Amino acid sequence: MDPVVRLPEAEWQLWSAIWEPYTAKRKTVITPVGAPERYLYFVLEGAQRVFYSDADGHEATLVFTFPGSFGGVLDAMLDKNPSRYTYETLSASTIIRARYTDIEMLAQTNPGISAFIQVSLTAALSGLLHRLAELQSFSSEEKFRALLSRSPQILQHVPHKYLANYLGIDPTNFSKLMNRKVF
Repeated sequence: MDPVVRLPEAEWQLWSAIWEPYTAKRKTVITPVGAPERYLYFVLEGAQRVFYSDADGHEATLVFTFPGSFGGVLDAMLDKNPSRYTYETLSASTIIRARYTDIEMLAQTNPGISAFIQVSLTAALSGLLHRLAELQSFSSEEKFRALLSRSPQILQHVPHKYLANYLGIDPTNFSKLMNRKVF
């Protein structure tokens, strides 16, 4: 499948018309656990994360979003169930968002938009499976190096405690990797 879908001008006009601006301060919960995810977000400025929190309050950071990426709790948006995860800002953020109902309507009548959504979801699933394999198979150092290879700017945008959590690495070991400059 071609990783880039170029929309015909008429479809681009329809697609771009459904997006609205959204801003949030640092540490703002955009989507809380138990709420529906009604929007797909596209990040213009700032950093955000999606995380799971267990009954004891332990968190597992699942995804980071940055400028140029889509965000939100995608499974809750797609299956229309309450979110099991929290989507929050890590820094002040400028985002645009579109209602998923509007996206669905456009996809039903516009083949280019439908293809774009399919390619985007395929890429997201592929990335998720690759990350799952890394988490289960890589050493701490290999996970650290893989993250920096994928997102070299991440150290400047995300607090290290969240990066350690995302990688499944003890914060002390994460600090040791940073101090050894294994990147």
